[in-house]
Amino acid sequence: MMKCKQATQMLSEKLDRPLSNKEKINLAMHTAICSPCRQFGRQMETLRELSKSYTKAKEPEEK
Repeated sequence: MMKCKQATQMLSEKLDRPLSNKEKINLAMHTAICSPCRQFGRQMETLRELSKSYTKAKEPEEK
């Protein structure tokens, strides 16, 4: 069984690269029983979306 440290690392990597099928299964199994890791995953997604919207808001307008 994957440990929380491994799961949080995988949740972070998931934002930057596609996970293998084995990684997806192991992560899904862990997050199915670990609510703190599920919450961490949601927080990572939220931070990514906020970062994207902030970057778009800061882009200079073309004239």
